[in-house]
Amino acid sequence: MTGSQSSTADDSRVDSVCCSFCLKDKDSVAKLVAGLGVYICNECVELCSLIIAEDPAPRVGGWDEQPDDALLANLGRLQAVVSQVDAALHNHVGMLRDRGVSWTRVGEALGVSKQAAWERFSGED
Repeated sequence: MTGSQSSTADDSRVDSVCCSFCLKDKDSVAKLVAGLGVYICNECVELCSLIIAEDPAPRVGGWDEQPDDALLANLGRLQAVVSQVDAALHNHVGMLRDRGVSWTRVGEALGVSKQAAWERFSGED
């Protein structure tokens, strides 16, 4: 998938796929659109459309207003988002390395040393 492309998430992906914004899982929303390691649901797209159109958006409660149990329930979903982004990073680095891009350039793009990039993404111990 390239920078401007996106597709609807399908069941062949990880079962824990969720919206990267509201953290609702794929079974809780009508549509889930995939980007580069992130996903957005139809509900968040609608909210974004309202914001962009400068229409008053419905109030969404902040994290500090959530009960402890709701925050705890979101931990697993947040971890799933981290896993999705990590998988996307590994895929991108793999594509770059397949194209002959050096570890130095990969590290610079990530803001780390070439050694740190190699240690994280090479798959070698």
